[in-house]
Amino acid sequence: MSDYLATWEAAAPGWERERDAVWAATHVIGERMVDTLDPRPGQAILELAAGPGDTGFTAARRIRPGGRLLSTDLSPRMVEAARRRAAELGIDNADFSTIDAQAMDLPDASVDGVLCRFGYMLMPEPATALAETRRVLRAGGKLVFSVWAEAEANPWASVIGRTMVELDVVPPPQPGEPGIFALAQPERIRELARNAGFAEPEIERVEMTWAYGSFAEWWRFTLELAGALAAVIGQLTLEEQERVRATAERNATAFGPEYVVPGVCLNVATS
Repeated sequence: MSDYLATWEAAAPGWERERDAVWAATHVIGERMVDTLDPRPGQAILELAAGPGDTGFTAARRIRPGGRLLSTDLSPRMVEAARRRAAELGIDNADFSTIDAQAMDLPDASVDGVLCRFGYMLMPEPATALAETRRVLRAGGKLVFSVWAEAEANPWASVIGRTMVELDVVPPPQPGEPGIFALAQPERIRELARNAGFAEPEIERVEMTWAYGSFAEWWRFTLELAGALAAVIGQLTLEEQERVRATAERNATAFGPEYVVPGVCLNVATS
């Protein structure tokens, strides 16, 4: 198993436990993505890096009757979490598959639309994944995806990440390295989209808010959901973890005592 897959297999239980909280904070992003895609009854819609699947399930309701959603993720545990979520929500027009977006076992021109929320930025080869997405889209089909904007606009992630860099727990991210802010620059998004054969993308900034209530909850949420960052923290000694936590809390005092922390995504649409 690759390190990349192992990271998200380990994170899947946390994403499933926290799915309601994540959707409460990010539904404005997912719903805006689906509105932009504008799925129609009878269409075939593919969701990549679906996690617990809520964005795709929003689309699934709009392609009835006759339409099907294919909800996919690289992590088998994430796929099973999405399957359980669909059953809870009464989504009966979805199929589920473990798929690497960088090498899809799907026919050419087989779907009418593609959704990918918070996926491409974390993939080792986003250019390859976007080329594969273009391959499976039918003529006139649309891709809508979301990535996080610049670190300065997303303190919910950057405060703890920068604290770990400050304390030499992790090195500064390198240009082009997969990560939460890897596609934060619109120019990079446009370049990747054009090179994959897509039209000039439309990019919209979408604001959201994480409401933690306390720094302890913010810290716990990071350990549950933050993928590679959480994996690094988990490998530290308890003493080192406490040092990172205490320093991050000092660096986050501007958001206390209730810790309502802003964020901004880039929602991208192209065809």
